[in-house]
Amino acid sequence: MMGYNHKILIADDSEINRDLLSQMLSPRYDIAEAKNGQEVLDYIHSHPGETDLILLDFIMPKIDGMQVLSTLQAEKVLDDVSVIMITADSRMENIEKAYALGATDYITRPFSASIVRHRVDGVMNLQLRKNELADELSEQVEEKNRISDMMVHILSGIVEFRNGESGAHVLHIRVLTEFFLHSITAITDKYSFNDEEVYNISMGAAMHDIGKVCVPFEILNKPGALTKEEFAVMKSHTLKGAEMLKAIIPMYGDDKMLQTAYAIVRWHHERWDGRGYPDGLKGDEIPIFAQAVALADVYDALTGERCYKKAISHDKAINMILNGECGAFNPVLMKCLENIEPLIPGILKSKKENKL
Repeated sequence: MMGYNHKILIADDSEINRDLLSQMLSPRYDIAEAKNGQEVLDYIHSHPGETDLILLDFIMPKIDGMQVLSTLQAEKVLDDVSVIMITADSRMENIEKAYALGATDYITRPFSASIVRHRVDGVMNLQLRKNELADELSEQVEEKNRISDMMVHILSGIVEFRNGESGAHVLHIRVLTEFFLHSITAITDKYSFNDEEVYNISMGAAMHDIGKVCVPFEILNKPGALTKEEFAVMKSHTLKGAEMLKAIIPMYGDDKMLQTAYAIVRWHHERWDGRGYPDGLKGDEIPIFAQAVALADVYDALTGERCYKKAISHDKAINMILNGECGAFNPVLMKCLENIEPLIPGILKSKKENKL
């Protein structure tokens, strides 16, 4: 049986009707009341997440039940709150309109206590099961993401091991890429990303260098400058990695993460002025998320120690990038870098400590 932590909002302009419904349901549920449509909206807005079910009268002063229902649907409140309409008129036309706006059921006046309890208990049990299924689905998604994350890090860790890099490189690229994406959306409406897109991009960022498994060890770890021929082999890691992903994409249909990873792996060395590789893309021909990964990769390459160079300071790396010494980047990304650069060392340090 339901407990008092399950709340019903009874919305009816008749005090007698509210009292009757409250008496029928209060032994089972926690009750709140509203005498008009505006009070319903005010209550829902001021008590977010507290209401499980609304008993909503069709006809009320100020804002009627259908207007309330329409507003709750538009605000996506009905994703988490069920609505049973109250009516003295059982004509299907109005009831069908209410169903179309998201109502779950209806009860008619005069009230029958057994019918009211039966309808309410049924809707509340459905809502409870819906919430349980949503939690189960969320747990399944989290587990899937955990496994995907682990496999990507194993693969990227192999690349780092062969390349003589620290295990922090992939973490830094993911953190910086996410940081840049959030910063971009804060300063321009030109680009936007939802949570799923940010996750897919961060996973793709972790795989940016997988093509280096095809580059000979002696070239990857050469302490001196590469010859022209050796650099050509090194640059091939973008195409080699893209070929690896292209070969498996058909096995997974329209998997967005793999498609995003393909773009990042292939184009994270392209540059805004078209002087990058492998395809010489220019400007917004390069997906903005690949541009963000490219900037993150350059910063971490400068501030990290490699077999062929010592690490340089954060301030020097920022100055080199902003002065164009590391190739041309999207002006929007440069503005992002200027805005957030004081925060970068602390963010990377915090994320690294949390991973340990």
